[in-house]
Amino acid sequence: MWRVPRQLCVHFARGSRLSGPWNRPAAFMSTLLINQAQYAWLKELGLREENEGVYNGSWGGRGEVITTYCPANNEPIARVRQASMADYEETVKKAREAWRVWAEVPAPKRGEIVRQIGDALRENIQKLGNLVSLEMGKILVEGVGEVQEYVDICDYAVGLSRMIGGPILPSETCKHVKISDQDPCFIKYVIVEVSWEMPICRWQNTFLFLASMVRSALSRKGAPTTSLISVAVTKIIAKVLEDNQLPGAICSLTCGGADIGTAMAKDERVNLLSFTGSTQVGKQVALMVQERFGNVSLETGQQEPMLAFEDADLSLVVPSALFAAVGTAGQRCTTARRLFLHESIHDEVVNRLKKAYAQIRVGNPWDSNVLYGPLHTKQAVSMFLGAVEQAEKEGGTVVYGGKVMDRPGNYVEPTIVTGLAHNASIAHTETFAPILYVFKFKNEEEVFAWNNEVKQGLSSSIFTKDLGRIFRWLGPKGSDCGIVNVNIPTSGAEIGGAFGM
Repeated sequence: MWRVPRQLCVHFARGSRLSGPWNRPAAFMSTLLINQAQYAWLKELGLREENEGVYNGSWGGRGEVITTYCPANNEPIARVRQASMADYEETVKKAREAWRVWAEVPAPKRGEIVRQIGDALRENIQKLGNLVSLEMGKILVEGVGEVQEYVDICDYAVGLSRMIGGPILPSETCKHVKISDQDPCFIKYVIVEVSWEMPICRWQNTFLFLASMVRSALSRKGAPTTSLISVAVTKIIAKVLEDNQLPGAICSLTCGGADIGTAMAKDERVNLLSFTGSTQVGKQVALMVQERFGNVSLETGQQEPMLAFEDADLSLVVPSALFAAVGTAGQRCTTARRLFLHESIHDEVVNRLKKAYAQIRVGNPWDSNVLYGPLHTKQAVSMFLGAVEQAEKEGGTVVYGGKVMDRPGNYVEPTIVTGLAHNASIAHTETFAPILYVFKFKNEEEVFAWNNEVKQGLSSSIFTKDLGRIFRWLGPKGSDCGIVNVNIPTSGAEIGGAFGM
C-alpha cells in the first residue's frame, strides 16, 4: 500500500532563486559551505559551487539556478542549475534511444551493472551519508544508513537478475501453451517531491533497479531542496554506465520545478510515473497520468498509529514510541503520529515518555553523538507551530515541547500532545514534524476502529502479549495499513520488500 506526505518543495526552492553567475557578488561566492575547508569532501563527490542539474549522457542545464541550504544553520551549501523544458525534451528523447540499447543487454549482465553501482556506492558511503546530513538534516547514522539501504537494494536487484521469468501455464486449447514474460515499460519516471530523505534512495530506488532488470530506462526528478544529493548520486551511477560503454540516459536526471513535473505527468512517452510527495499533489499527478491512460505509482500521506494494550511490555513501548515519533525529527513517512494507550497504562507511559524526551541529545546532525537534528526547511518549522496551535484550539494539551528551539537552524522541540478526541481534525492531518498525539482507549474494538479512521494507511504497530489479539490485528478486521508491526516501532530500515518489490 502506497501513501505519502508533504507540501511542494519546489516553492521552497524558488525563494532562493539567483540570477546568472556573471553578476553574483564575490562575497556571496565565499560564503558557500562548499568553499570552506571542513566541507572539502563535497568536491570529492564531484560537486562544485554551481552544479549542472541535468544528466542524459552528458551534463547540462539551462533553467533557473537554485541554492541549497544546510537546515542545521540555514547557510548556503552550493547551487544547482535546473532543467529547462528544452532540457526535459532532450532527456526524454535520449532515454528512449538508450532503452533500445539497454533492452538488448541480457538480464545477468544488467545485474552486473547494478552490482557495480552498489560497489561504487559502498566506496562513497561515508561521504554520501555526510551529504545527507548536511543538506537534508538527518543525523549522521541515519544519513549513512540511507546510503546503506541503497546498497542493499542493489544487492537485492542483482539476485533478481538471474531469477526473472514467468510461469508456463497449461492451455485449455490442444497443442497450445501459455507463457508469461516480463516486458519493459520503456521509460519510467520517478518524481520525488519530498526532501526529507535521500531523493533517489529507499523505496523509489526499487524502480531504478527493478526497471533495470526488466530492460526499462529510468529518469528521475529529485526534490529541489536536496538537489546536491541527486547530482552526487547520479555522478556515481553515470560513471559506472560510461565505464561499461552504456548510454548514460539509461538512468537520467532532470532537476526542476513544478513545470518539469507537470510535463512528466502529461507526457505520453513516459510509460510509468512514480510519485512520492503530498497527497494533494499526488492527486493532481494521478489525474494527469490517468487522463492519458498512463501508469502511475503513488506514495502519498500517512498518519501512523501505535497501539499499546494493558498487557504490553512498557520497556518496549516507551523506546519504540520515542524512536518512531522523534527519529529524523518526525520527518519519516513511517513516523508515529498517533499513540493509543489503554487507559490503565496511559499516565505511566506518558510520564516515561516525557522523561525520555528530556534526555534526547540535540545538535548538529553530522555529530555522531547527536540523536535529534533540525527540520528540513523554515516552512516546516512554520507548519509545526501551526499544528501545535491547532491542537490546542481543538482541546489538546502540550505536555512536552511545542516550541522552536533558541539556536541557529530549523530546530523545534519534540512534542507530546494529550487530551484530544480521537477524531480531532489535527490528529488526522499529517504534519511532517515531531508531534505525537496520545489517546486513551478502553477496549480492542474501539481502538481498532480508531486506528483505521484516517484516510492514510502506511504502517502501524501493536504492543501486546495476547496472540489472539495479534492475529485479529493482522486479519481482515484488524489494521488496514499496508505494513503491520508487532511489538516494534512503525519505522525501521529495511529495503522496500513490503512496498511491492
